[in-house]
Amino acid sequence: MESAPQGSGILRHEALERGWTPPADSDPESLEAIDRHISQYFGEPATVWHEMASDLVHIDVHMIEPTPQRPFVTLVTSGMSDLPMNVPAEAGVSPYAELMIALPPDWPLTADAWKDECHYWPVRLLKSVARLPHEYGTWIGQWHSVPNGDPAEPYAPGVPFTGVVVTPMVNSAPEARTIVTPSGKQIALLALVPLHPGELELKLTHGTGALIEALDRVRVTEHLDPARPSGA
Repeated sequence: MESAPQGSGILRHEALERGWTPPADSDPESLEAIDRHISQYFGEPATVWHEMASDLVHIDVHMIEPTPQRPFVTLVTSGMSDLPMNVPAEAGVSPYAELMIALPPDWPLTADAWKDECHYWPVRLLKSVARLPHEYGTWIGQWHSVPNGDPAEPYAPGVPFTGVVVTPMVNSAPEARTIVTPSGKQIALLALVPLHPGELELKLTHGTGALIEALDRVRVTEHLDPARPSGA
């Protein structure tokens, strides 16, 4: 894992007072750039799961099947970057982002399997974190973490993770971390790493540096291992 900026904390925000808001219009140029980027660095998607109903932004999930070079299922969002995040000027990062996570190659991906939250939760996590900055008028960036509720609870029965941290991808080319449109719009592509309760607490009490050391101890990357031990 990489070093973290100062102040990379746990995000806790109050929801904005609003009703349902129609999703922003998608930018065709950005969508084409995201499609090209996914194909170049991860492979041609086998399918794209489209949202049937959307609030604020329309979040789709692209699924790339395992290959000998990338022996895991890769999921990448598109639509989060239809709206800019509320990034403070001093952060020095793009207000546009998309998210990814990699699942074991045998992860159940059928509609029937997804009726079980134990199989669907990574997809739900991608969608909820992608929508979070727009719902709360905030932003997410590298080493921000988000607990699953307050108090934090497991994402599904039997799942050991109760929160997530946003990280740079470490098992892809450095160029894969940024999507650039023809007009120069830069979209950060960030990874989601689910956290054990102790890891979430470690970040809260001892900071991002301590969490990075803990994750390095157990060799955590953006490739989800549901059975991995806690580094805390």
